[in-house]
Amino acid sequence: MALYKVEICGVNTAKLPLLKNDEKKELFDRILKGDKEARDLYIKGNLRLVLSIIQRFSNSNENVDDLFQIGCIGLMKAIDNFDISQNVKFSTYAVPMIIGEIRRYLRDNNSIRVSRSLRDTAYKAIYTKEALMRKNDKEPTVCEIASEIGISKEDIVFALDAIQSPVSLYEPVYSEGGDAIYIMDQISDKKNKEENWIEEIALKEAMGKLSDRENNIIKLRFFEGKTQMEVANEISISQAQVSRLEKSALKNMKNYLMGK
Repeated sequence: MALYKVEICGVNTAKLPLLKNDEKKELFDRILKGDKEARDLYIKGNLRLVLSIIQRFSNSNENVDDLFQIGCIGLMKAIDNFDISQNVKFSTYAVPMIIGEIRRYLRDNNSIRVSRSLRDTAYKAIYTKEALMRKNDKEPTVCEIASEIGISKEDIVFALDAIQSPVSLYEPVYSEGGDAIYIMDQISDKKNKEENWIEEIALKEAMGKLSDRENNIIKLRFFEGKTQMEVANEISISQAQVSRLEKSALKNMKNYLMGK
């Protein structure tokens, strides 16, 4: 696939505009009010994003014009579904949308055809997985998905494998101003949510306010799961002293975290 073309689908890629942040905000405000001209300008201002993404499919042997058109469809879907209240950069939201649209196109046009029934099984499993994750706030097992949709786990694994193209989590998919977006940045992490690591930082700061002995007791008790008696034996003081120091440390940490 030739990616050195200056003109793709009648668009001169050498002269594609690049929107500034204030321009993006202004245009999106107009888009939300139904301004079609603003939508067209926003699409045109993000064609560089599409061009950047289709370059990672250079080994697909697909026509660059076709991929560019499919990528533009993904871009338009991203614009129509973007929620500005989520405080997420548009490019971060749009990249997986565009990639997904291109991948669907490549799967449906692959010379090695995946049967319709196999694709249906895979998509049903994916939708069921997402529904179970939303419902239970954890990733379901293959057995749970199989039970939910009444298909054997072997068939689900085979179907999912048939529609996948292996890719490194550290593969860059887009770069803007030196900051790259990687595949792993687009994957939802249920265990390490932002609020969890913020809480961990606050906890570490609170523990930093304790004396060395109190800090050690808290680590032994709540991070290593030892009993007060085990802690007492390890640091050579009585269990009563451990209990008193533990209560004092927890009170100080609570006061620090509550801003008292």
